Amino acid sequence: MRVFTPFVINGMRLRNRFVRSATAEGLAAPDGSVTDRLEAAMKALAVGGVGLVISGHAYVEKRGQAGLGQMGVHLPAMEAGVARLARCVHAHGGRFVVQLAHAGCRADPALSGEPAVGPSAPEGADGGACQAMTAEDLARLEAAFAAAAALCRDAGADGVQIHAAHGYGISQFLSPRTNRRQGAYGGSLENRARLLLEIVGSIRGLVGRDFPLLVKINSEDFLEGGMDAAESRRVVAWLETAGVDAVELSGGTLDSGRLSPVRPGRFPLPEGEAWYREAARAVKAAGLGIPLALVGGVRSLETAEELVASGTADLLALSRPLIREPGLVARWQSGDRTPSACLSDNLCFVPLRRGEGVSCLTEARRKRRDGREADGRA
Repeated sequence: MRVFTPFVINGMRLRNRFVRSATAEGLAAPDGSVTDRLEAAMKALAVGGVGLVISGHAYVEKRGQAGLGQMGVHLPAMEAGVARLARCVHAHGGRFVVQLAHAGCRADPALSGEPAVGPSAPEGADGGACQAMTAEDLARLEAAFAAAAALCRDAGADGVQIHAAHGYGISQFLSPRTNRRQGAYGGSLENRARLLLEIVGSIRGLVGRDFPLLVKINSEDFLEGGMDAAESRRVVAWLETAGVDAVELSGGTLDSGRLSPVRPGRFPLPEGEAWYREAARAVKAAGLGIPLALVGGVRSLETAEELVASGTADLLALSRPLIREPGLVARWQSGDRTPSACLSDNLCFVPLRRGEGVSCLTEARRKRRDGREADGRA
């Protein structure tokens, strides 16, 4: 099957086409450093057969921290932890990429100790909830992304991915709904995309052309006044020109309701799978010359194979199915093609919000039930 064939992104050779899409783990220490639990989670994904493991969003500066247990790549002291993760993934045949992020107006001042900053203050806000970035803030942010990329490269990571999706910091700049700036970084799409493209340039200027650089971006925001599909395609084309090596296509924001990136509820297989399939086809039809990873609603091996074999996507990214079953890819490759057991009930985020780290409560309950039944039979 094509999904199990190797693939190369700017010299980074993957053993198959499966990607662990960046998913908040909530397993880092309060200071953002790597813990044994976070290392064990990355190891389980590599052991489970994932070709490319992308870390959960890692903040590039403290005031860009989104939540509890989030990993940081904002200080030199964080390099040792990134090295730990890279080594454990490499030891089990995977490749490791760190997702670099800034939460923008979604940052938590209680965690960072600083006011949140973004493209512009939310409508109706007094400026306290989120402050518009100054020119100094923008320069600081670009430098932080570049420094974080260099830290990850020096730590032995195989590449980095810029998080420009889901209504976080860079996504806020791309969206006319959240970016109401005047001047060079607001208004036209060219201006709204300027920060992202300058960050790409800053990273390339520091780490060179040979270090794999990926970007995760929305196919559209699914919000009135948000970034639409046509704008997304234009930004993807600009990213290719700017020197990005691969794009991961997602969609929606935390404000998009049932069209959020983690749509709740079961959906029919296979007709309900691959939510951004048509968007991916449109991006490809527009002449994209770099690899495209597609995430969102893939639950069966058959759909994954069809997407890759048809050329709709080059890589298949999974999130919640790998929370339920980190060994899903290995199971599929062994011959057991049963679809993912993920129910899309989003119970996995309940412990994350409690500061306990993401985990599948549904799977835990199943194991407890099976254990009780086994005890009864004994």
